[in-house]
Amino acid sequence: MNVAKIVFLILLLAIAPARSAEEWRLVWHDEFDTNGAPNPANWNFEHGFERNHELQWYQPENAYCTNGLLVIEARREPKPNPQYNPEADNWPAKRKMIKYTSASLTTRGLHEFKYGKFEMRARIDPRLGSWPAFWTLGVEPDVHWPACGEIDIMEYYTGTVLANFGWQKNGLTDWHAKKRALWKFHDPSWSKQFHIWTMEWDEKKIDLRLDGWLMNHLNLVDADNADEGNPFHRPEYIILNQAIGGNCGGNPEATEFPVRYEIDWVRVYQRTP
Repeated sequence: MNVAKIVFLILLLAIAPARSAEEWRLVWHDEFDTNGAPNPANWNFEHGFERNHELQWYQPENAYCTNGLLVIEARREPKPNPQYNPEADNWPAKRKMIKYTSASLTTRGLHEFKYGKFEMRARIDPRLGSWPAFWTLGVEPDVHWPACGEIDIMEYYTGTVLANFGWQKNGLTDWHAKKRALWKFHDPSWSKQFHIWTMEWDEKKIDLRLDGWLMNHLNLVDADNADEGNPFHRPEYIILNQAIGGNCGGNPEATEFPVRYEIDWVRVYQRTP
């Protein structure tokens, strides 16, 4: 063996421990392998009308596990709005009727993470009115949206897949959004397939990927101008939801329901210490 090869092997052995120290370690996951309601040790639920003037009423019964999948099912389900108040000045209470129901699951108060690799394998419904998302929000006490920081690892509406970062600057939401039209994936069966959405987040940057393709990138220093301090150096929790209509989702009146968001698994990794 020549000297050059010996030197190379010595260097390879020398850097091997450093490489292993950089590997990802699975710290939390849900594979949705038990039929029935989602695991309450992992997930909370949002209730009622929540945001963006969306049309759906969130309720836990629209989320269930079957055949190794979490299914979040939006339904056309007319019923009276229990929060209805014709004298109210807020949009959730002004709606006399609920037209659609769905579910929104969160890990808030159960599992919150600072840095790591977040991944989901899922299949989304791209029909008009459908607005599924896989996203995170900051949990800093007394720091409200958008100052808490929002990361949209995946959201979809009206023919477009998006990956976004948002925070508060000068009292307004500072959005750093990237989008890709569905037709640009050049595969008519794309929406019938499962795909993997990934966030890689460390103390310097965040990368958002779809099937390995870089959708969006943020240097964390770019959020140092945030009103309440850089939110992306603080823990965030996970949200999985299937919205309908609202500010961005489109008009679902001609869409045949149910609309299903099917999630195979969600996993969170962190660097080995």
